[in-house]
Amino acid sequence: MKLSAVGRGLPEDGEKIALDNARQICEAAAAAGTTVTIDMEDRTAVDSTLGVVRDLRADFPWVGAVFLADLRRTEADCRDLATAGSRVRLCKGAAYPQPDSVAYQDKQDVRRSYVRCAKVLLEGNGYPMLATHDADIIDISRSLADKELRAPESFEFQMFFGIRPDEQLRLAEAGHRLRVYVPYGDQRRWYSYAMHRMAERPSDTMPFLRSGSTKG
Repeated sequence: MKLSAVGRGLPEDGEKIALDNARQICEAAAAAGTTVTIDMEDRTAVDSTLGVVRDLRADFPWVGAVFLADLRRTEADCRDLATAGSRVRLCKGAAYPQPDSVAYQDKQDVRRSYVRCAKVLLEGNGYPMLATHDADIIDISRSLADKELRAPESFEFQMFFGIRPDEQLRLAEAGHRLRVYVPYGDQRRWYSYAMHRMAERPSDTMPFLRSGSTKG
């Protein structure tokens, strides 16, 4: 859930409004027996987002947070939240361009940061959610999990519907938990979503488009 979608950007009391609305969503999620994960939108919203997550966790300890591996601060943030009961979704963060002062710009630096952050989370006592389509990062993460004697149900991988389906099947057959993200909405929102995916991984453009235009 993006806090900007529930009022954070409003000129007056935006953060309080977002917190109140997020709390209502968490109450509905609890009643339905599911969870909520708060998205991280860009560098200017990190402290605000983590503040809302802390407030929500007072009543809903299962509320998750998303961290962006391209931000230089994220490894330290992972250490803070790699605690028992904590749910953290780690992604690269390519959808939000950031200045060099706060974020890694080189793709290899971002990949190395992702691995360091994944290591912190897998060594901790929380529930890591590793959102990546990078085969090398996936293999490294699996090795780290094995080293820490992580049970299959103690962490998960996350991938987008239609991207690297063979890898998704491989992970599932190996006994890993895998969450597949399925987008929905009107045509305008689909277009925005597709543009983000193309910008992040141009090589996945055709498989993604085929997945959105075919059935079965």
